Amino acid sequence: MKVESGQALRFILQDEIYLLNEDKLNYTKPGNQQTPAPQPQTETVTPKPVFNYLGSNKKHFLVLTHYPNNDFIAADHLIALEAVLGRKNHAREDVAILNIAKNTSEFTELLAHFKPQTILLLGQQAIPAGIDQPKFNQVEKRDGVTLLYTFAFDAMMDSVDSKKAFWEQVKSL
Repeated sequence: MKVESGQALRFILQDEIYLLNEDKLNYTKPGNQQTPAPQPQTETVTPKPVFNYLGSNKKHFLVLTHYPNNDFIAADHLIALEAVLGRKNHAREDVAILNIAKNTSEFTELLAHFKPQTILLLGQQAIPAGIDQPKFNQVEKRDGVTLLYTFAFDAMMDSVDSKKAFWEQVKSL
């Protein structure tokens, strides 16, 4: 079986692996035929998720997108997003743009890793697991974080009304 992501192994191999005493001899250092002393059993630590995101997160502003065919966000949507962020005095380095389609994680894991002060959810599919659906196009506070769930750029790009509604809410972030 070929596993492309190391994180997937924790779902496939859920049991711990132990060596029998007679097998331990096969794993001693060369020239040392002494059986190693039994080690105390330690807690298994689940590895922290690794996130592939765009930006440097300098201002702890997390933008969640959903683009199955892009690493982060479609190129024309990135230009539009950067224009909006620029009006709020944010540059790409100030934010973290994370594509939920490529990084499936629980809301608590995102909070722990990014430590966001602000989260912008671009579309319903960008809502991470483990969070109740926020109110649409209304700024609210969740777990000490300012949160805005709004239109995906696909829905906004051709609608002047949607763009205006989006900008009215983004201004208050």
